[in-house]
Amino acid sequence: MADRFNSLGKTKFWLVGFGIITAQLVTISCRKQESATGIDSGDEKMAAAKITEGDQLYAAREDISKARVAVAAYRQAVTADYGNYEAAWKLARASFYVGDHTDSDDESDNMFRTGIEAGKAAVKLQAGRPEGHFWLGSNYCGDAQRSTLASLATVQDIRTEMETVIKLDEKFQGGAAYLGLGRLYLKAPKVLGGDTSKAIDYLKKGLAINPNNSLMKYYLAEAYDYEHRDAEAKKLIDDILAMKPDPEYIPEHKDAVAKANKLKQKIG
Repeated sequence: MADRFNSLGKTKFWLVGFGIITAQLVTISCRKQESATGIDSGDEKMAAAKITEGDQLYAAREDISKARVAVAAYRQAVTADYGNYEAAWKLARASFYVGDHTDSDDESDNMFRTGIEAGKAAVKLQAGRPEGHFWLGSNYCGDAQRSTLASLATVQDIRTEMETVIKLDEKFQGGAAYLGLGRLYLKAPKVLGGDTSKAIDYLKKGLAINPNNSLMKYYLAEAYDYEHRDAEAKKLIDDILAMKPDPEYIPEHKDAVAKANKLKQKIG
């Protein structure tokens, strides 16, 4: 299956900037301790301004160049106030988007690893909130699909983060954690726990929460295609192509439409 974890892999190189980013992010968890001792944790006003800038750019993420600048803005927010939870999880989110849409393997590696470090930092800051867990799990998943290092431990990491999101807030971002688990079980090789039936169950649960999630519908259609349930797959494809997208998720909807058209051609 062309879209499954790449067992053959490629030799890849981390970008030089990744080491610098990691060094900045690993200090985030110290904020609470420093605040308790009266040590200044950073420039909150500058961080807030950079988060606002990043939000405006991320809203225009369909232009990937703007998504890249959003990553830079959130990175500056983290640097300005390394204890800022919002800056950390939004850096993880923007990094995932760029990593998932770039044509460059090097950039993808760098973005997913940046997203993982940012997600870990967000989880350390506020483990009881879903955003950090969700984007940490998403970046784990993106990195695994590109990397030669995909393993049972990686699959477990993804599962743990998505299951944590469900425990904290099942309806977070329209049941997005169910989409994460559905993709995980759909794409992972059987030797690493891949299971199309489980994928279908999770994706159905997600659609029960948000019936208008076009990406959720696409991956359920793909799962039906794996099981040769063509009629059910075609119905979902037709639904996607007729849907009116959520204004906040137009880029993701366009991704779903492009994928659905390819699957429609495949099914014939």
